[in-house]
Amino acid sequence: MEGNYYMIHDYLIFIGVFAIFFFLTVSIYLFSQNQKFKIKNTKLSEANKIIEQRLNEVQLEHIGTKLNPHLFKNILNSVQSHAYQTYMSLDKLANVLDYILYESNNKFVSPKEELNFALSLIEINKIKINPLFDFRIKSRIDKSDTVYEEKVFAPLISVDLIENAFKHTDFLAQDSFISIQLELEDGIFTMKVSNKASLKNVLEKEKSGFGSQSFDQRLKMIYNNHYSLHKSSKNGIFTAELTINLREFYDKMRYS
Repeated sequence: MEGNYYMIHDYLIFIGVFAIFFFLTVSIYLFSQNQKFKIKNTKLSEANKIIEQRLNEVQLEHIGTKLNPHLFKNILNSVQSHAYQTYMSLDKLANVLDYILYESNNKFVSPKEELNFALSLIEINKIKINPLFDFRIKSRIDKSDTVYEEKVFAPLISVDLIENAFKHTDFLAQDSFISIQLELEDGIFTMKVSNKASLKNVLEKEKSGFGSQSFDQRLKMIYNNHYSLHKSSKNGIFTAELTINLREFYDKMRYS
């Protein structure tokens, strides 16, 4: 009787040890499979990021190919419409064309380069308007800012707001005006454009214009959550204000 008791006791110990061994084996196997899945998911995630980045680059290249010819046409029309002032604008025109042909092919330029381009583009567009027209431009640029000469600015970002102001302004209205403000301070770029506009033309462009769509798309793909763009229209006055935190974006570029 006592012998049977020891036999049962040994049998139970054997079953317990076997169960523990089996449990450990299964746990180790499941853990290893889980690690493999994690590694595989990480690789897939990295591959997706690479694909997404390449897709964004292709989309930006596609947008650029459509944007540049359109800009060329507007610039040449501005110069042609007032041939008597062409000589005075040749220097600005040369700067703009050089920028479009060479600098715009780069992924990024410096705020210094983009701002010089924007000011030249404004001077060319001013050829179209009467000298007595209410045109206001204010520029407050901190040239000592750490990002002023860094490659953090997407080329031709300033084009859309400038072109829209001149294209959609109601020049015949008695209280018509164009106001452009450019600012770079503490690593933050701000561009605010206001003009007396035809509400009908503005709404039509917002719904169907390629320029506005490509502009919004570029900002979102390049600067993501480092920018804000606000547009409003009230009493025939259209206002657009773009803010880009270039310092935050620059820090992200350096550490990523």
